[in-house]
Amino acid sequence: MKRYNKFSISIDIIIALLILAALFYIAYRIKIRLHYHWEWDVIPQYLFCYDPQKGKWVANLLIQGLFTTIRLSIWSTLLAVIIGTAMGLCRISSSLFKRLLARTYVELIRNLPPLVLIFIFYYFVGNQILPVIGVDTFIRNLSENSQACVTFLFAPPSLFSEFLSALITLAIFEGAYIAEIVRAGIQSIEKGQWEAAIACGLSSRQQIRYIIMPQATKRILPPLAGQFISTIKDSSIVSVISIQELTFQAMELMSATYLTFEVWITVTALYLVLTLSCSLAVERMEIYMRKNEA
Repeated sequence: MKRYNKFSISIDIIIALLILAALFYIAYRIKIRLHYHWEWDVIPQYLFCYDPQKGKWVANLLIQGLFTTIRLSIWSTLLAVIIGTAMGLCRISSSLFKRLLARTYVELIRNLPPLVLIFIFYYFVGNQILPVIGVDTFIRNLSENSQACVTFLFAPPSLFSEFLSALITLAIFEGAYIAEIVRAGIQSIEKGQWEAAIACGLSSRQQIRYIIMPQATKRILPPLAGQFISTIKDSSIVSVISIQELTFQAMELMSATYLTFEVWITVTALYLVLTLSCSLAVERMEIYMRKNEA
């Protein structure tokens, strides 16, 4: 076993060295063949900058975009969980209509490109439905403190409709995958548990609520957390409708400074920090849940 562990560690070290060598070679080729002049010293000011009026360091373009990505991912995942849970329950319903409705939703959304959905919801929901129900007017009429709260939790009032359109689109898109996670989690519960619930005289709703879902939740949570990581990555697609998340801010910054490689390498690092942190949290959660089951 010790020999196997040493061999495994040696392989990991070799792979890490090869990756580093590849990165150095790519950087060398960029500098020599493209005559690219690296300007890494410029990047930190686009992460944080000093605000003389506030007398403190504040987030600049890239960090602001990162915060918008986090907000968008959290809210869209929460809404997607609601949609996905409802559709997942419909997928196993005894009602043919509910099953057909949920199946149509899942198959339709999963087989459409997210970019198409973004444009559909932006032009239909953002430009048609939201103005009719007066969302923009409601936000503009809020007090100064309430608008500051909306800005902190969602987006600036001037971009709230676009943010809401992006949020709904991502939620509907991710909800289709969450519906399948919920369905698979429920159907993975042993047949004996269903039979025991029926023997107790519980109704179908009570069976799901008190017997099946508490057990299924433990199996659903890990892939659900993984889906949150997927949402973070998928959120970059909303940059096409000018949502000022990380990818959009990177494109704006690159257009203004022409620091192509520096900007995108920095953005890659920010995405990796965010997604890897979530991956480690998911891994810790799975270990904790396995210990509790044992």
